[in-house]
Amino acid sequence: MLKQVRNCILLLSAIGAFASCKNGSIFKKKPEKSTATGWNYNDKNQGGYFVAKPKDIKTGPGLVFVQGGTFTMGATQEDVMGDWNNVPRRVTVNSFFIDKTEVANVHYREYIHWIENVFQDNQAVIDGAKPDTLVWRSELAYNEPYVEYYFRHPSYNYYPVVGVTWRQAHDFCIWRTDRVNEISLINAGYQNKNVLKTELNGGGQDNFNTKSYLMGAYEGVPGKPKNNPLKDAQGRPRTTVTMSDGILFPDYRLPTEAEWEYAALGYVGENPEPRRSEKKRGEELIANKQLYAWQNDGFDNLRSTRHGAWQGAFLANFKRGAGDYMGTAGGLNDRSAIPSEVTSFFPNSYGLYNMSGNVNEWVADVYRPTTNQDEDDLNPFRGNVFTKVDKSGGEDPENWRDSLGRIKEIPEADSTLTHRRNYQRSYAIDYLDGDSLSRASYGYGITTLISDKSRVYKGGSWNDMPYWLSPGSRRYLQEDQSSSTIGFRCAMTHYGAPEGTSFKHNKTGNFFPSRRQKR
Repeated sequence: MLKQVRNCILLLSAIGAFASCKNGSIFKKKPEKSTATGWNYNDKNQGGYFVAKPKDIKTGPGLVFVQGGTFTMGATQEDVMGDWNNVPRRVTVNSFFIDKTEVANVHYREYIHWIENVFQDNQAVIDGAKPDTLVWRSELAYNEPYVEYYFRHPSYNYYPVVGVTWRQAHDFCIWRTDRVNEISLINAGYQNKNVLKTELNGGGQDNFNTKSYLMGAYEGVPGKPKNNPLKDAQGRPRTTVTMSDGILFPDYRLPTEAEWEYAALGYVGENPEPRRSEKKRGEELIANKQLYAWQNDGFDNLRSTRHGAWQGAFLANFKRGAGDYMGTAGGLNDRSAIPSEVTSFFPNSYGLYNMSGNVNEWVADVYRPTTNQDEDDLNPFRGNVFTKVDKSGGEDPENWRDSLGRIKEIPEADSTLTHRRNYQRSYAIDYLDGDSLSRASYGYGITTLISDKSRVYKGGSWNDMPYWLSPGSRRYLQEDQSSSTIGFRCAMTHYGAPEGTSFKHNKTGNFFPSRRQKR
């Protein structure tokens, strides 16, 4: 018995010693030093410069990671329309995120619900956010049930929202960014959940906006996070989050045309040897140029060719021919006379649904027929207007917000850009296209139907023939107009290594063993 007591005492002493050492200098982790100055990071005694650990950003709600790369953007089949607006050209897009599905009615009604509660005293804001359900109306068709119920009835909850202008889709992306970041701060304890009660009870201008929060124009109700790792220069816990803390998500936005087309093609599935580890390098090879969003598998690319119950089934929702929207009773081909659920039909290699068919989708770009010839070959995009914060109301950040709670922005003055080498004008929509630098004049918006408000849409719809289902096909509509055949999905920029979170060694560039090269 005495021996057992002695052993217990020795064990408890060892545990106490271990705990003492763990809290002492033996197990204390040395602070990271700056390789530029030698000062410690995250050390209140040496400046208190807080540096978050490098990490890949989390995948936001509803998104899928798309590993970037090079591809031939443009036509994949004969230009039967004679537009010649999608000339093939080799470009590269960096890695990004994109929605797995089109934005559905239920998602957009969630947005309207928020607008109606936060801006309950501003009917103009509410009306400006609602989709135009009259896009279903036709003089020579009985479509009134869709006018009344397609957007509102629960039977259509997960059908893609239509009747939304490019501008409304753009605003939805801003709203989605704010809601995702707001709930992230609340869940982490940096904002008090009671802020939602005030916001949804007619909060109006005083609602959470990510950029307003980061610029100090919105404080909300700070929370009290447990085990708060964030510190100020004096080593005291702080509750105000910055982008460098790695907690907030980047902006949801409309995908660029290049991103959308690249994601639709799903080239990761066309690479026979994808890179899976540091020791096994993938082949730099694209095996095939796909005609539609799914992999080519047999001669008839519009239907499943695999043996089994689904052989011959249509892989997308489209119009097979004049008057044929879904086939014959008892043998319906795509089972959809109008748009179908956003998770219906066959996903592509990235797991993205309905990149061909169902509804066309807005992308961020301004339309020009010569786009592929003019743009950069890395992350090509036409539509930039470079802005700065409008501080005409004074230096108080609270005066920088507009009536919606967003930061007011104005174009940069061209006079301040004359000494820059990378850009000399803030309005770049018509750059090298009808301006003095290009020495060309097209009269867009004057002599043609194309203007600086013409936005690209892609993908084909339930009311389109197969030609428009090809990812390289492109059309345009004014940004303030809508259609029963156009919806949208959101995207998000990916920060960090291009191979993303799924790759074990998440690095940018190739890292070789540390040894000197032979002379």
